[in-house]
Amino acid sequence: MFRLFLWFLVSICGSSVIFSGADLSKSDLEQILIRLEALENENRHLKITVQRLIGSKTKLSEQTKSSDQPFIKRNAKYSFDMLDHTSNVNRKPKTILEYKRSGELEKGVYVGGSVTPILDYQKSNTDSKFGYLMRHPTSSNQLGSNVSEAVIHAAQFNFTANLTNKLTAYSEFLYDPEQSFGTGTITALTRNQIQLRKGYLLYGDLNESPYYAALGKMAIPFGLHDTVNPFTSSTVWHAFGGLSYSALMGYQRGPWNVSIDAVQGGAQFRSANVPVSGSSVPSRLNNLAVDFNYTKELDDSKDLLMGASFIKGSAYCQGFPVRHFEPCADHNPAYALYSRLTDGNRTYQLEWAETFDELPGSFNPNPPLNVFAASKVSSFQLGIRDRYKWDSKDFDLSLEFSRFKAGPSGSEWERQDQLVLGLAHHVSDSVKLFGELIRVSGYVPLNFLSGGHIPTVPNVTHSVNRARSTVMILGADAAF
Repeated sequence: MFRLFLWFLVSICGSSVIFSGADLSKSDLEQILIRLEALENENRHLKITVQRLIGSKTKLSEQTKSSDQPFIKRNAKYSFDMLDHTSNVNRKPKTILEYKRSGELEKGVYVGGSVTPILDYQKSNTDSKFGYLMRHPTSSNQLGSNVSEAVIHAAQFNFTANLTNKLTAYSEFLYDPEQSFGTGTITALTRNQIQLRKGYLLYGDLNESPYYAALGKMAIPFGLHDTVNPFTSSTVWHAFGGLSYSALMGYQRGPWNVSIDAVQGGAQFRSANVPVSGSSVPSRLNNLAVDFNYTKELDDSKDLLMGASFIKGSAYCQGFPVRHFEPCADHNPAYALYSRLTDGNRTYQLEWAETFDELPGSFNPNPPLNVFAASKVSSFQLGIRDRYKWDSKDFDLSLEFSRFKAGPSGSEWERQDQLVLGLAHHVSDSVKLFGELIRVSGYVPLNFLSGGHIPTVPNVTHSVNRARSTVMILGADAAF
């Protein structure tokens, strides 16, 4: 269009010159037109160059702004929620997804941890028989009728890498001399080790899809296993809380959550065992756990959680004498039912878990103990917690009863009961101070529960039905 305009202008000028009798020739006018075209091209190139400079400046500004965000980040509340062993015990992958959906976890690497020191005093009516399960009940560490401690119960570190909107890598390291499976005392090097407690790659974005998946080492989605206690886990978790290598598929939409976990066979790290060719070698993916739960909002301040779980192979499949991680002749399935009602500042919680079949090793074939038949293994808990305000911070008062039942009525290994009265003060969203008074009735360690701990005297059991322990404990759970 501009070129046509120039030709029109030159034609008019040419006509004017002819009529005016000026001495400009046609070739002079063509030279003027060529110069005008050159100016037009130069102007076009200048515009392109300016636009490129503006775009480059904008991109550089965005890159500079992005580089101002640190790649290594910290979220103390997130660390507390991920490392807390009393809530969302086997639902931590979903916790990560919820944090990502809310925008509280951005791209980058989050580094955190926690430390749990405790001060406790325990008294037993039976020499060296302390049934409290938050530390392994062995005479290697608990002698006489009373014991006391000022120790680190656990220290943890966790790393969360948000690689993309849908891909997250998580790892968790644990130091736990009180609950380590290592031999010796709590100061022995064999029990003072750091382990990779959990580690998995998580795929999912709940903003885009209700489906998610995880692959690695994680808690098995079987049962609820949460507790209203500020520190002490219920006997349901001690009896059925699983940890394994597995491949998890999950679905979360509205009130429904479904988890299907393909669990590695053999004897796993905790509470899962399906024999592989008659052995405990974990060389086949032949175990399975499934969990369904539904949350119903009853009104603005009240909601109800209900769930059911199944696992193909629980830990309760060994013959006599019962020993951790030993091979089984066959697997023993288990199921769990649970419910939690939150009514304002009050929480009620109920859970039941039980094996389908008897634990073969709960029968001791040696007289006089052979009068007790094999028994199914079960556990249940019933708890209530009220939340108040103290100095504008949350303050919890809780009461929980739980029972582990492993033998028939009248046997020394019949049951172990736990009653906990708890107090907790949340001084921040990542620091909790707590105190508990605990009463434990019965002494039933899973290892050799029906006897056999002395090979030459198989008709004697170290379980004691009449054993009673009282525990007072103070501590803190501080995450960063």
